Amino acid sequence: MGAGFELQEKELTPQEIKNLQRKIRRLVEEKNAVILAHYYQRPEVQDIADFIGDSLELSRKAATTDADIIVFCGVRFMCETAKILSPHKKVLHPNPESGCPMADMVRADQVRDLRRKYPDAEFVAYINTTADVKAEVDICVTSANAPKIIKKLKSKKIVFLPDQALGEWISRQVPDKEFILWKGFCPPHFEFTAREVSKLKEKYPDAKVAVHPECHPKVIELADFVGSTSQIIKYATSVESRKVIVITEVGLKYTLQKINPYKEYIFPESMNYCGTVYCCTMKGITLPKVYETVKNETNEVLLPPDIMERARKPIEKMLAMS
Repeated sequence: MGAGFELQEKELTPQEIKNLQRKIRRLVEEKNAVILAHYYQRPEVQDIADFIGDSLELSRKAATTDADIIVFCGVRFMCETAKILSPHKKVLHPNPESGCPMADMVRADQVRDLRRKYPDAEFVAYINTTADVKAEVDICVTSANAPKIIKKLKSKKIVFLPDQALGEWISRQVPDKEFILWKGFCPPHFEFTAREVSKLKEKYPDAKVAVHPECHPKVIELADFVGSTSQIIKYATSVESRKVIVITEVGLKYTLQKINPYKEYIFPESMNYCGTVYCCTMKGITLPKVYETVKNETNEVLLPPDIMERARKPIEKMLAMS
């Protein structure tokens, strides 16, 4: 996953960062734009955002604004979701090469093949999927609402994709249904091992452990709390323990420290900015790229109208059920 933030074109000085941030915010106001940044973005990118959050949450917030342009600092499927929910707005992606490896592990034609194999199953897609895949399923879910929604589905057989770890975690909470899991995974989250988490627990015996459900089941077993990014934020900043071991992408540390700086948030050492494990596609978005994208209105996200219409339905069904 790389040996550091080598994806930055060059190391910017603090003054260069401030100057770029001012230029970007001025352009945003002039163009009636809104900037969205996922929690895993670089701190300097988070600092210029109008909204920071999880992917679906960000897309829903942007849809309620009167902005003409949405600049989404996240991976490709997130930009697609923003376009689906705001079809009449211009959606820009600062780094089109920033895809999601997990989302790319399943294709629409593979979902259609599964339909023929499991005609009696309901097809559930994690929101972390491409628009083409969303267009082929019955309903979408997030890591926060998945157990609640799947319990309400009529079918006893569920095809869940693309994340096998999240699917396994959900299946333990909904034991009365049969799950067929697609073998996708999130590379950064799957880098965490039960061994390194156990070592952290030994080193910080009074710390609580919060784990994202995209992690390996053996890692999840060691958690005091399992939840989505937004759920981890709420837990980690409010739990009584002063120390919290956080097993997710290191970009979240910046948000945690801003919300409650009086706690110590411990991430595995491999997840620091000079380490070897982070979401390199998220970190592929830099301030210079954001500036050029806003200035020139480049990298527009475009989707076929029929795909947007079909992909919107499973999202709307999810929102209605949750």
